[in-house]
Amino acid sequence: MRRIGVGEVRIGAKAKANVLTALDADRLSYGPFSREFERRFAGLHSRRFAAFVNSGTSALQIALAALKEKHGWRDGDGILVPAVTFVASINTITQNGLKPVVVDVDPEYLDMSVYKAGEAVRRSKVVGMMPVNLFGGVADTCLLRLAEVLHLRTVVDSCEAMFVPGCAEGDVSCFSTYACHLINTGVGGLATTNDPDLAYLIRSLANHGRDGIYRGIDDELGDAETMAARFRFERVGYSYRATELEAAIGCAELDGWQDNIARRQHNADRLLARLADLPVTLPKVRTTSSRMMFPILYKERDLLTQHLESLGVETRPLLPITNQPVYQWIDEDKYPVARRVNEQGFYVGCHQYMADDDVDYVADAVKSFFER
Repeated sequence: MRRIGVGEVRIGAKAKANVLTALDADRLSYGPFSREFERRFAGLHSRRFAAFVNSGTSALQIALAALKEKHGWRDGDGILVPAVTFVASINTITQNGLKPVVVDVDPEYLDMSVYKAGEAVRRSKVVGMMPVNLFGGVADTCLLRLAEVLHLRTVVDSCEAMFVPGCAEGDVSCFSTYACHLINTGVGGLATTNDPDLAYLIRSLANHGRDGIYRGIDDELGDAETMAARFRFERVGYSYRATELEAAIGCAELDGWQDNIARRQHNADRLLARLADLPVTLPKVRTTSSRMMFPILYKERDLLTQHLESLGVETRPLLPITNQPVYQWIDEDKYPVARRVNEQGFYVGCHQYMADDDVDYVADAVKSFFER
């Protein structure tokens, strides 16, 4: 049976050659490919600094930890987070001893509602905000303006968006390069910022809390400051480093990002055109989207997804968070838009490895449900 997944990994010839170059150099730890990947990724997103770590989740966790240290946040301080997002967003807030202040989402775009965010600030002690760039698009830019007016620090969760205007904003913006994401390193993520103090803290936190002066084994031998930093630990940190092999793949992926995003946008446009006349809801996009996935809402979601999977079309729920067993303290009834998404939302793939006939197969599978 034909199978159309929500994502796919293909390791190209350049990525394989890069990995062999690193292996031939007997290099697994932070090295030339890691530096190049960070530099190029930061430049493509108009950021001064990028730290390559082992996941987008790790990037979010140390971004929050860096802001907490720099600004003197206390345990229990609130961070605004949308009621529709991947679980890592709320997990990393909780893991930092901070309080997730859940905000319902806009009914058309499904990003954090600016109006509801303003209401939440009036009810809770809030020090920060985590706008989430869902599905490859960019959250309402009014959220960042609201944060500025209210003197809130911001970590932008952009693990589902890259290479589009506005995706790398806030004090820190975090990205994922996990398998099947917009670019792929197997596992991996990046935290980017324009603030040198935050960049220093992020690097330290990712490397056991070590003095951020120390970068790796390429630091100059005999330099007194570097020597002192090798085993000087300034804070409680984590072991969130990525390897040179993953960075080698990432450098190759950056060579083809334009084609990848263009193909995803083409596939999403083709699906939009094919499904426009069906009784389903297709969330809107505020600006240009990198099209991480293709979201759909339908009142009898489970019947439709079962039909699609019987035809080989993979589906995933649309990032439910307010009904998760681990977060039973969240009252789903207070978030009616998120509850509708939880009940009706799912997504299918629109990735760059889908040819036109693959896209048409998905569209025909959806349409056949309504023609029975």
